[in-house]
Amino acid sequence: MSNTDFASMAIAELREFASFTPAEQRYIKRSLDVGLGRQDAFRLWARSGEETSSIRGQYVAYQELKTLRRKMPRGGGFEGVEDFIGKLVRVSAFDLAQERLTCFSSYRFLYERLLGPDVRPWLPAAFCGAAALPQIRPERRKGLLQSISEAAATAPGWSTRAPSFFPDYVEKEAA
Repeated sequence: MSNTDFASMAIAELREFASFTPAEQRYIKRSLDVGLGRQDAFRLWARSGEETSSIRGQYVAYQELKTLRRKMPRGGGFEGVEDFIGKLVRVSAFDLAQERLTCFSSYRFLYERLLGPDVRPWLPAAFCGAAALPQIRPERRKGLLQSISEAAATAPGWSTRAPSFFPDYVEKEAA
C-alpha cells in the first residue's frame, strides 16, 4: 500500500470516527484503553461511581478478547464457530447494554480495533445477536437492529486491511 493510499484510508477512518456522537467517541476511546491495555481506564475515564463500576465490568467482560483473538475461526468450516460467536455475542452485548454505542457503524469501528480485521465477517452476526438479546431494552433493540444496513449484513466479502487510526485520550489544556 502506498503512502497516499495509507493516508487516504487513515483520513476516511478519522472522518468516520468524527461522525460518531461525543458519547460514542468517548466510549470507543475508553474501550480501546481497556481492551488493548493502553492506559489506566479508571484514572482517565471514571467520572463517577457508576462509571467506575462500568469500567470494572468492562475489564471483566474484555478478558474474553484474548481468547477471541486466538480462536477466531478460519476458512469456511463450522469448527469452533459456536464457542467463538457465543463469546463474541456476550462481549458485544456488554458493550451494547452500556447504551453508548448507538449503531452498527460505531460497534464495527470499535471491534475492528479490538480484534483486528479478520473479525469483520463475524461482526454483523454478533451485533444482531447481541442487539436482539432481552438484556437490551426493547426501544434500544429496535434502533440498534435498524442501524445495520442491508449491505453490511449481506456483504459478499470483507477487507483484510488493518485499521490505521486508533483514537486515544486527549488531555485538555488548562486555559
